[in-house]
Amino acid sequence: MLNRAENYERTYESFQWRIPDRYNIAVDICDKWADRPDRTALIYEDTAGSVRAFTFRELKGFSDKLANALKAKGISRGDRVGILLGQCPETAVSHLAVYKLGGIAIPLFTLFGTDALEYRLSNSAASALITDEVNLSKILDIRDKLPNLKLIVVTSGDTGGVAHDFWDLLEQGSDRFEAKPTGPNDPALIIYTSGTTGPPKGALHAHRVVLGHLPGVEFPHNFFPQERDLFWTPADWAWIGGLIDVLFPSWHHGIPVVAHRARKFDPEHAFHFIAKHGIRNAFMPPTALKLMRQVKDPWGGKQFRMRSIGSGGETLGAELLDWGKEVMGLTINEFYGQTEVNLTLGNCSEIMEIVPGSMGRPIPGHRVEVVDESGTPVPAGTSGEIAVQRPDPVMFLEYWNNPAATKDKYAGDWCLTGDLARKDERGYFWFVGRKDDIITSAGYRIGPAEIEDCLLKHPSVGMAAVVGSPDAVRTEIVKAFIVLKQGTSPDIALENDIKNFVKTRLAAHEFPREIEFVDELPMTATGKIIRKELKRREIERKSKQQ
Repeated sequence: MLNRAENYERTYESFQWRIPDRYNIAVDICDKWADRPDRTALIYEDTAGSVRAFTFRELKGFSDKLANALKAKGISRGDRVGILLGQCPETAVSHLAVYKLGGIAIPLFTLFGTDALEYRLSNSAASALITDEVNLSKILDIRDKLPNLKLIVVTSGDTGGVAHDFWDLLEQGSDRFEAKPTGPNDPALIIYTSGTTGPPKGALHAHRVVLGHLPGVEFPHNFFPQERDLFWTPADWAWIGGLIDVLFPSWHHGIPVVAHRARKFDPEHAFHFIAKHGIRNAFMPPTALKLMRQVKDPWGGKQFRMRSIGSGGETLGAELLDWGKEVMGLTINEFYGQTEVNLTLGNCSEIMEIVPGSMGRPIPGHRVEVVDESGTPVPAGTSGEIAVQRPDPVMFLEYWNNPAATKDKYAGDWCLTGDLARKDERGYFWFVGRKDDIITSAGYRIGPAEIEDCLLKHPSVGMAAVVGSPDAVRTEIVKAFIVLKQGTSPDIALENDIKNFVKTRLAAHEFPREIEFVDELPMTATGKIIRKELKRREIERKSKQQ
């Protein structure tokens, strides 16, 4: 979609959206390439190091079979299907099959615990779930709380008679399936995003979200695609950053993606992996880059062919940008977005000046401004809230079953991000902070409410408040302030028990890495916890330690 001009202004002004009347994600990113039997779509390296390539034609055949099999099991248009898998071929095939059916996919993080999974599957009233043997036990623990879940499919291992084997089920389906006719505004997937005053909200996206992402991928990856491009990200495909910032746009252009998801990010292995596969393009969260920067001999004499690195989730500083030029041989382009309206600000080093510390400028196709509380754009240099104007093809449809939250997301035609910033005279945006209590940790946006609710289920916890505490590597870490129930004494064993309690019920990235036991919490006159006061104390405490 993006046409290159001699500078940013010309590139932005010349952009035009081209959204067809009929559009289906699966047809666009897979089926249209299947007439070339040798065109590689996916290069998959498993945990043992074995590598296998899959063509678009193979993925079309697999997804056609799965769509037919799911249809025979009663899954139809509009049904929600959870996909609880990591970076693997079955994840991609499952997404394609659901979109062909006209269903709605729900990407789920494999490190989610039972409470997190129960909420998302229950809230979405998911009819089916596709997962693996490792995560099946979590689902069986909450099975009786999910009355709408009528089909469970497992990709590997012994199903124990409680689920269908993925590949056996797939082979029961015909290898010819005509995708349901869908329009660009028809719903396609729900991605849950953290909330500050309640449980996570399901951002419902339409099929057009892939087209809406294209300029936001092409721009920071210096006019992607180019000859021999090959994309990889360590970000899980359960999140919008891995799924729609990398996998789907690459396949829209017929560019192969390398899939590999280590259970824990290893910066030394990342260098090895990039060199081994000849990765040309990568989305790397800032925390991953910070960890890679600590590696003393990054390439170890290996040859690499990196052409572009995009990064987002927090602001990159001058030192990290300089490291990128020295070690990676390129300028890392920062971009900005959120689950509801993603990739709307960014940088493209080939046609604009990169100003360290800035979030960049509006990506072609999107009108982005800093607005006041009424939704009115404010003058340059004035702080306000980042907002994106609708209509915009990358923008979400609504929050699933939450019209009040959907309404609160807008001020007139401006979709409010909750992020505060200022815009300078040249049009560059500068991050100021969050309007609410969202925690930014290692690229994840984490809402305190779900963690606090989980903490209160622990038998020793009387009250709890969660905030982000400054951290050099992760930007922030989750910290919990806890008032224990009467008669309970704090000790290290209890602290570890509480941490594990959250980790196993929510997710590894959400458990409190620090806990402070306190006698009381700061409260308003109406009994609400003042998180901002706790955060202010943390900022002061950490600044004194530096």
